[in-house]
Parts: sequence; C-alpha cells; structure tokens
Amino acid sequence: MMRRGRKLGLSVLAVGAAALAGYVVRSERPTREPTRARASIGARIVEEVPPSATVVDVSSRRLGEIPGARRAIDRAVSADDRDRWTEVTFSDDDAWSVVDALRGSLPYHEADDEGYNGVYVKHGEDIVVIDAVGWARVEGVAH
Repeated sequence: MMRRGRKLGLSVLAVGAAALAGYVVRSERPTREPTRARASIGARIVEEVPPSATVVDVSSRRLGEIPGARRAIDRAVSADDRDRWTEVTFSDDDAWSVVDALRGSLPYHEADDEGYNGVYVKHGEDIVVIDAVGWARVEGVAH
C-alpha cells in the first residue's frame, strides 16, 4: 500500500511540475499578441459569363486601385489553365480592405446556380473571374 501511494505521489508531482513549467513559459509571452489578417485574390479564366454578370474591362481604374487584382488576372491569363485558380496573397493590415474593395467597388456577381462568385473581367480575348479567397484566416505573428 505504501508503494502505491509513493507511485501516485510521484505521478502527481510530475504532472504538477509540467503544469507549472507550462504556466511559466506561457506567462513570459506578451499578453496580447498582434494578429495579421491574410487575404488572397484568386483569378481564373472562364468559358462563359452568366447572363446577370457585368463584365469589367481590365483597364478599369477601379480595378487598378485594388492591390493584387491585376497581378492575379495576369497570372491566370499567362498560366492559361482554365481548371485552376491563381492567387495573390496579402499578409498585412490592409488585407481586409482588399476584400471589401473587391466586393464593394466593382460589379460583384453573386452566383446562384451558374458561374462563379466574383468580378468578371475582360482581358484581351479572355474572360477572367476574380474573387477574394481564403480571407477568413487570421494567424498570430510568428516569434
């Protein structure tokens, strides 16, 4: 019986020491870590434009004001892969404003059953759809 009590006591002591060490390590970190928003603008070439979608020309001033939008479109056209999205990702304080600008300053198409959500853009002979993708991720700053 004494032997069992000793083993139990050592187990409790080991768990307690581990918990204390974890508390000390955690308390040395800043109490509030800054977070960084991440957003990506995705683009892909499409074959058809839904009848209710408005098509914007690639030279549109408003489109040019959205960081990364033209770069994503250019990547999609140069890749010429109609089955995949190309992305441009942001990791800064303006990531959320990129998403808002894309959805608010251009004719954004909400797809019901046809086509993709996003802004349809004419680039030469191609039609490209762009949208904010992966924008819900928020991560802590790496140390």
